[in-house]
Amino acid sequence: MKRQRVCVLGSTGSIGVNTLDVIARHPDRYEVVALSAMSRVDDLLAQCLTWQPRFAVMPAREAAAQLRERLREAGSATQVLDGADKLAEIAAHPDVDTVMAAIVGAAGLAPAIAAARAGKRLLLANKEAIVVGGALFMQAVQAGGATLLPIDSEHSAIFQCLPEDRSAWAQRIDHIVLTASGGPFRTRDPRTLADVTPDQACAHPNWVMGRKISVDSATMMNKALEVIEARWLFNLTPEQIRVVIHPQSIIHSMVVCRDQSVLAQLGTPDMRVPIAYGLSFPERITSGASRLDLLTTPGLSFEEADAVRFPGLHLSWQALRAPEGSTTVLNAANEVAVDAFLNGRLRFDRIHAVNSQCLADVQPGDCSSIEALLDLDARTREHARTLAARQP
Repeated sequence: MKRQRVCVLGSTGSIGVNTLDVIARHPDRYEVVALSAMSRVDDLLAQCLTWQPRFAVMPAREAAAQLRERLREAGSATQVLDGADKLAEIAAHPDVDTVMAAIVGAAGLAPAIAAARAGKRLLLANKEAIVVGGALFMQAVQAGGATLLPIDSEHSAIFQCLPEDRSAWAQRIDHIVLTASGGPFRTRDPRTLADVTPDQACAHPNWVMGRKISVDSATMMNKALEVIEARWLFNLTPEQIRVVIHPQSIIHSMVVCRDQSVLAQLGTPDMRVPIAYGLSFPERITSGASRLDLLTTPGLSFEEADAVRFPGLHLSWQALRAPEGSTTVLNAANEVAVDAFLNGRLRFDRIHAVNSQCLADVQPGDCSSIEALLDLDARTREHARTLAARQP
């Protein structure tokens, strides 16, 4: 059996690390060809020495220079590339079959589109690529003949509940239900959220994730982005996407069929499950996740997604109904607001104020190219930084 040649974009993050963990369990099936990281030289060095990929990419040139020198000292043959443009280059490289797109934020848009246009098996963990790219991203997937496989646990769950024949999806689905854990502040009095610290916001009760996505989970902006992602992945209207709080994170999402049958995917909260499914689709391989024991699993409960506690969630439907590009605005504003919070420049309870004001203030304009979308992203970030600086 020919091994799949894999490129892991964002290999030092939680998704990247879990991807390499799954690959390590199946050395006969996968070969790591390329790895990338933004600035974690030590972590990427260790991965390169373990996996000996042909390429390692670091957009930051100073970090790349450090990695290049340390790999040379270690006698490694891995070629280090620098510059953000090299991410798209390796994503589309002819010696790569499968791309794990796990770069956080809008920075993942260009390489994800490059992989799509090159017809790769594209494992999409970077939801911002499709939130920012929208129609442009899906056009690239279709034009390139790429195999697009969602890695977010919720979207993977929906995908697993649907037939392999994508043309049958529209006749199958009445609506979908995305589940959300509710994060660390599900039961906290909203009036106390002004005092939340970054460490508290990052202490997720069920999942181990990076700091940015952990804050998004605490505000439920992560779920807002997932609503937008689901609209494009499954070609749904905004009205066909619903969200419920499911604190146990055992049911990862559900499809409600036209006959009102409800199909759900269950499992332990471990990202290696959707990663393994994406790597092996349509087969299934061992993931390393622990088995779900129904006899010891706590009772499954569901709650309404509270608009008072989680106002950010409801910006997703607003953005989807607004002019094209509004989802790009929402994502960019949120990245700036979360960064300001993590660095002590913005209160937790003011993240939503920045996001909603940017959505009202910034006019999207042209969204027909990557360049236009990145310009919109940059304009929004500038406005969001100004708004964040004005917040109490």
